[in-house]
Amino acid sequence: MPKIRRARLPNALFQHLLTRARERQLSRDDILAFAAWLDTNPEVPEGEWFKRFPGLIACGEDELVKTFRIPGQVPHGEEVF
Repeated sequence: MPKIRRARLPNALFQHLLTRARERQLSRDDILAFAAWLDTNPEVPEGEWFKRFPGLIACGEDELVKTFRIPGQVPHGEEVF
């Protein structure tokens, strides 16, 4: 199982994540919960996956986080616990 890549993200992807965080008005607590999870160096399944947090859903594919959704939006892929 791949681990999430945190370094050397493609610039376009990094900008997309920043834009989504702003557009979806993610709170400081949302971002801190996401960052704390990343600090655990989690493994994720190959293909599409998602991880639920109280105020956001991180969606990814393989080793990359691809976007943020908010509760109520439908994620795709395998849920990560």
